[in-house]
Amino acid sequence: MTTLEITGGQVLEPDMTVEHGDVLVDQDTGEILAVGDVPAGDETLDATDGLVMPGLVNAHTHLAMALLRGYADDKPLDSWLREDVWPIEGVLEPDDVRAGAALGALESIEAGTTALCDMYFDVPAVVDAVEQAGLRARVGHGVVTVGKDRDEASADFEEGLTVAREQAGAADGRVSTAFMPHSLTTVDGAELDEFVPKARNADVPIHIHANETRDEVTPLVDEHGERPLEYAAGHGLLSPTDFIAHGTHLDAAEIELLAETGTGVVHCPASNMKLASGIAPVQELLDADVTVGLGTDGAASNNDLDVFGELRDAAMVGKLAADDASAVDAAAAVEMATAGSADVLGFDSGRLAEGKKADIAVLDLDSAHLTPQHDLVSHLAYAASGADVRHTVCDGDVLMRDREVLTLDAEQVREEAESRATAAVERAR
Repeated sequence: MTTLEITGGQVLEPDMTVEHGDVLVDQDTGEILAVGDVPAGDETLDATDGLVMPGLVNAHTHLAMALLRGYADDKPLDSWLREDVWPIEGVLEPDDVRAGAALGALESIEAGTTALCDMYFDVPAVVDAVEQAGLRARVGHGVVTVGKDRDEASADFEEGLTVAREQAGAADGRVSTAFMPHSLTTVDGAELDEFVPKARNADVPIHIHANETRDEVTPLVDEHGERPLEYAAGHGLLSPTDFIAHGTHLDAAEIELLAETGTGVVHCPASNMKLASGIAPVQELLDADVTVGLGTDGAASNNDLDVFGELRDAAMVGKLAADDASAVDAAAAVEMATAGSADVLGFDSGRLAEGKKADIAVLDLDSAHLTPQHDLVSHLAYAASGADVRHTVCDGDVLMRDREVLTLDAEQVREEAESRATAAVERAR
């Protein structure tokens, strides 16, 4: 057994208290052995003047869309997708997706993210990037049937199932999968009826965009006489292993349905604000004991992958949505970005405790904007950023030490992403 001792810092406990202590990691199993007063490790990672915390978990993103950062802004979701995003995605090649995913993975490591959920296409290319980066991920093929005939739609659904089966367990077990129909308005109900049971038989979780905008609610109500999540449940969706992205426009009955079924919700506040999609009722979800995680969405609609930014946004807009300054407090926001997101994704991480996966970030507190240190949980929610992360550890392996990413050649990743993004834009014209 090879052990790693993270030493000299303060530790964020699962109950959101902060104590001085060390963390000992078994690098062979990728698990935490002890927290607090621990035996000496074979290797050390210096956390002096730092806060040792669970690695952040980005529970909904599209890594490869880092190639589209700044490509199309200041438009509502539907026109942004149809006029800008889908056309350029139509010219992307697997190597483009791999380069974009590598760029997103690099950005994630630099910002203390250790695990994520990615919905995209050319998923093997995404998995290649995740494996090289050393991250943990749940991945899936985003199924879209808009503009496709029945055979084409069925083929896309079949690909979603195939990807879920074939990629499960990749990257030495760090990669898990899910069946990922894109949204309730971009896939056909008849196809859901056929393929959701197949996903259940394969024991694969289901992830889908839902209730992101009013335009995703009204058509379903008008056509089917049901709210989106009622419609989803009628097609076999919503279970304790399932999770939806956004949940911006939920009514009380839908929140109750989420709670009853154990379905998780991934809140993406920055993307929802940028696309003027709305503000999710996060405090109502938490009050109903719905498991809530945080996601950045893609860098094309955010425009970064810094989960610390989502933390701050979630706390801020949560207060606006509830008209209550005490709503979505700092501890709740931090928990959503760590334990909440991990629980939504089914990962045994997000908490610094014996037996949990050693997915860890060390935040450097030696800076003006994190001084004085009255309340470090407050600082995590309202003052810190990804640029403050000193070290990043996933599955017991050090991915970044003293701001140097060890698993990826940062300069090469940026150069290839720049080149491929430029070429893709030219092809899309």
